[in-house]
Amino acid sequence: MIVAELDRATPRRSARGARLTAGLLLAVAGLLAVSAASVLIGSKDIPVSTIADALLRFDPTNNDHLFIVDERLPRTAVGVLAGAALGLAGAILQAIARNPLADPGVLGINAGASLFVVFGINVFGLTALTGYVWFGFAGALAAAAIVYGVGSLGREGATPIKLALSGAATNAAFLSITTAVLLTDTDSFDQFRFWQVGSLSGRTTEILWQAAPFIGVGIALALASGRLLNTLSLGEDLARSLGQNVALARAVSGAAVVVLCGVATATIGPVGFVGLAVPQIARTITGPDHRWILPYSLVLAPVLLLGADILGRVIARPGEIQVGIVTALVGAPMFIALVRRRKVAEL
Repeated sequence: MIVAELDRATPRRSARGARLTAGLLLAVAGLLAVSAASVLIGSKDIPVSTIADALLRFDPTNNDHLFIVDERLPRTAVGVLAGAALGLAGAILQAIARNPLADPGVLGINAGASLFVVFGINVFGLTALTGYVWFGFAGALAAAAIVYGVGSLGREGATPIKLALSGAATNAAFLSITTAVLLTDTDSFDQFRFWQVGSLSGRTTEILWQAAPFIGVGIALALASGRLLNTLSLGEDLARSLGQNVALARAVSGAAVVVLCGVATATIGPVGFVGLAVPQIARTITGPDHRWILPYSLVLAPVLLLGADILGRVIARPGEIQVGIVTALVGAPMFIALVRRRKVAEL
């Protein structure tokens, strides 16, 4: 009888796997389409033929060619990498904290990156974005370590409530210090505000190559942690009873979050709602299995980020609205509609 039940379950699993694979391929096609649109569409109208010439027969004396190769291509590539990093980081954070509303902003990671960027500007006089990246990454790492360290105190370890409270306290403390520094130094404020809003504009090939190796390692760690996250989401006691090394699982997944979130936040600024909304969207498609949630988040997050960036460039011509503003305007109603239509699952 048990064998018969297993035989009937196997086709259902196969059909579900085929459906999710087809959906993922469709999402990849959507990402390719949005990436192409990011190169073709912008605040400046450039004919498609000129864009094709820039890609196939680059002429360094042609200003339009330089704009495509030095501005739009790196901007699109950074958007793909940063979006993928934010989506994966959000999905892992929600699983670790067992909180569907966890994201880098809620847990203080953005605030940590912001504080260290301000420190770099105020103390070391940084003016270039390539310098911000390393300070932002160090700040995200410090914030993550503090939140998890404080949230792990006590016999019961890192519970969802303790992590949320620790994140809220860390976020408030870091923001207070950041505000105090900015209020006493207008030059630092002028430098910081352009990074704080969150933007893909001005992200050069140099920044792309700085961020890419770290994000690549983070993506590999994240995708390898799907089974670990499935077990962790059941609770630490049950995970241990199933033979899971909870400390190792948290260390691997936590390292992925720090790398992904730290580098993405440092590179494009603290962009909200991507890490919060996209894992929820992925979960409505895939169910609770993180082996599917993570790949879907990896692909859908850059679709949202690049789509918001394109929208910001189009609606404010000849200027543009920064992507951090657009994601908040687009992501908030999207997330509210998602919550209203379908109850957010408790992790």
